[in-house]
Amino acid sequence: MNKWKNKAWFVLFTVPLLLVFTTVVIIPFIIGIVYSFIKWDGIAANAKQFVGFSNYVQVFQDDRFMHSAWITIQFTLMALVLVNVAGLGLSLLVTSKLKSSNLARTLFFMPNLIGGLILGYIWKFIFTDAFKYIGENVGAENIFFNWLLNPQYALYAIVVVFAWQMAGYTMIIYIAGLQGIPDDLMEAAQVDGAGPWHRLTKIVFPLLMPSFTICLFLTLSGAFKIFDVNLSLTGGGPVNSTEMFAMNIFNEIFGYSRYGIGQAKAIIFFVVVAAITLVQVYITKKREVQM
Repeated sequence: MNKWKNKAWFVLFTVPLLLVFTTVVIIPFIIGIVYSFIKWDGIAANAKQFVGFSNYVQVFQDDRFMHSAWITIQFTLMALVLVNVAGLGLSLLVTSKLKSSNLARTLFFMPNLIGGLILGYIWKFIFTDAFKYIGENVGAENIFFNWLLNPQYALYAIVVVFAWQMAGYTMIIYIAGLQGIPDDLMEAAQVDGAGPWHRLTKIVFPLLMPSFTICLFLTLSGAFKIFDVNLSLTGGGPVNSTEMFAMNIFNEIFGYSRYGIGQAKAIIFFVVVAAITLVQVYITKKREVQM
């Protein structure tokens, strides 16, 4: 009786979630795959024309999409390093003998609670007005100027904002990993004469590999999929110098009304992100140390 009761509760809680997931994710994804083989302008009254793999061929001939791919790769690499270095550094700081560690954790995590669109508009004010004011009054106009108007610095501005938002989140994951390292292991290493750097590189880092796996996955997927900050901070400008994957797909579908080509880009985007993140998880999983 208890067995059937447990199964009933399992079905009661699982089936609604599966229905929602199927309705919101699986069905639209399948429809998107179908649309990627169709030429359509998004207007219901207009006919849909089956074109096979023609949309995919056009995608790889689209110089703007290739340029956005290169920009996305640059952004992802910079964000990957900056977010994880900052997150790890903050986690080491707040787990040290810091009197206000709880307050510091809260302050560092708070940017993650702000929505991407709002975050972009806040930093847009900082880059346009605050930076200009500081540069004029401090005399450092070669550093403090409107980065968003410079094609070479606009991408760096998005990296800074993304890192500021994500560093606190990765910090929490690294803190959980650090707290899972036995104190007696660190004390034994210290008694044996291992210095701080040696303990960090030979003990802490290997035992933090599960946290590295999670944080690298979240950073990679988040950086590749970034859209809201990209939209509100630069809008893809100046001169398309910051138009990344997601924004290029959005503009293709809703800007140029080429739903078929836009969906083909989305499918390619999905395959690329899935492949890269799976490879990353596989590589870092192999390096994890069992306690």
